[in-house]
Amino acid sequence: MLLSMKKRYTLTIPKSIREKLHVKEGEYVEAEIKGNSLVLTPVRVIKKDQEYFWTKEWQEGEREADEDIKAGRVSRAYGEDEIGRFIKDLRKEAKKNCN
Repeated sequence: MLLSMKKRYTLTIPKSIREKLHVKEGEYVEAEIKGNSLVLTPVRVIKKDQEYFWTKEWQEGEREADEDIKAGRVSRAYGEDEIGRFIKDLRKEAKKNCN
């Protein structure tokens, strides 16, 4: 596809290409030169305080949690005022696992 360089050296990415790449206005693309070609690659910018979530270790934990949920290895959530109930349920579960 042939594109025309506009004022200030801007290019408009045609709609058909934007749709295939799932790129929307305001999002980022990385530009690099490979040989005589300009290659644009869509990128997602991650906020600094969210970087931990995308680490290999965190993602492995997320996958493990998803597997536990699918297998039914979950328990109910307890509020701050339910510590007694939590301990009671833990003891009940421990007895069940010992038998």
